[in-house]
Amino acid sequence: MSLEEIKALRNEPWREQLRKSISPKERGAIERVVMPELTPEYRITTFTEEVQQGLTREQAVLEAKRCLDCADPSCMKGCPVGINIPTFIKNIERENFEEAIKTIKKTSSLPAVCGRVCPQEKQCEGVCIKVKMKQKPVAIGYLERFAADLERESGKMVAPECAPKNGLKVCAVGSGPSSLAFAADMARFGYEVTVFEALHDIGGVLKYGIPEFRLPNSVVEAEINTLREMGVNFVPDVIVGKTISYDQIHEMGFDGIFVGSGAGLPRFMNIPGENLIGVMSSNEYLTRINLMGAGRGQGYDTPVLKGKNVVVCGGGNTAMDSARTAKRMGAEKVTLVYRRSVNELPARAEEVHHAMEEGIDFHVLHNPIEYIGDENGRVKEAVLQVMELGEPDASGRRSPVPVEGQTETIPADLVIVAIGVSPNPIIPSTFKGLEISRRGTIVVGEETMQSAVNDVFAGGDIVRGGATVILAMGDGRRAAANMDEYLKGVNP
Repeated sequence: MSLEEIKALRNEPWREQLRKSISPKERGAIERVVMPELTPEYRITTFTEEVQQGLTREQAVLEAKRCLDCADPSCMKGCPVGINIPTFIKNIERENFEEAIKTIKKTSSLPAVCGRVCPQEKQCEGVCIKVKMKQKPVAIGYLERFAADLERESGKMVAPECAPKNGLKVCAVGSGPSSLAFAADMARFGYEVTVFEALHDIGGVLKYGIPEFRLPNSVVEAEINTLREMGVNFVPDVIVGKTISYDQIHEMGFDGIFVGSGAGLPRFMNIPGENLIGVMSSNEYLTRINLMGAGRGQGYDTPVLKGKNVVVCGGGNTAMDSARTAKRMGAEKVTLVYRRSVNELPARAEEVHHAMEEGIDFHVLHNPIEYIGDENGRVKEAVLQVMELGEPDASGRRSPVPVEGQTETIPADLVIVAIGVSPNPIIPSTFKGLEISRRGTIVVGEETMQSAVNDVFAGGDIVRGGATVILAMGDGRRAAANMDEYLKGVNP
């Protein structure tokens, strides 16, 4: 949407009435809403109840009044999928909730997901005009979640309108956020869309990577059902590159392929003791518990190791998810080991805060250098190198350097390594003609998302090597727009 179109919407009579109803000074005096939450003591006893409980109508409307409805909304520039943020917020202010969610859905296919897990503080909220005014930003993420939840809870979720079928078929590999965004837009454009998923359940990282206390499966499934209503076909248990090949996809009549297979290859540190029993990746740990119900009773039979003294290595959101999950699995002590200080933690501030409230021990400025096992080959201790912050690295963060001669050994009967992931290698190694980077990612045009194989587009972690849900969705939307243009040129 162009700035001219945004300004035209801003000049609608009802918007002018809202702006005049409360002065900017009065809007600035309204305190930012505080999201209701479960108590730490209770929430560590449940896997499926969300920590954050959502806003009431009254809270949402009051928070929406904080928005100044800027003439040149900087918040939109911070949104990778281009949601018309001021318009949906102003609709909440006037209590036209139906129009609010319609506005969001014009560009976002996963509003309830994004409202929960996107790093708004680094994107839309981070560039809110209120920040420049030394005020707290409008709670855009909370309001997006409110609008999406209200629609879902009403039982009347409305799928976006789709163009008439154009006779062309496309598919997406993987069912994570980039593929879902791609599928939604291609369905809107009139394509017949199929999504292939390697696992038995649809949702990708939204299901296996993010715990339900942050993002309930029921919320993800409701968003996926909207895509089903748009005509998107989901096929589980298909490993593209293994179960079916590039050539077979074309034999099935598909005209274009979007690769959103993610970054499912865990990284390890290559230190002594990593092969001991009880040392595992966060990918495996979270997948067993989130997707397969390990250790949660209720008829689930997937095994998972439990520990009394759990050590989690890393400082990102996945590390926080692993540590908080271990707490819910009954660990007596969960220690999060991170080589920089608390100020450099890459995880969302909200997730760090919740982890601290839940009793996670943050052992910062330490880095594992060895794991020691018992006579049965199971890990029993972690040897940590004491670190200090040196000069900034290329990203501007201060580089951690070892303090010579200083180590610490702590008990550990389960170690979860959450130091990042690498791209899923199956498609890069089986699709001939793709250009692959040294990191194993598929090389695509920055704006087009088109690979060296003309009918193959890609986005999300398979291109970025690890990114947020909303950045992956932005990739999927760009890929859809450019594949549509490409296919129309091939099939005039």
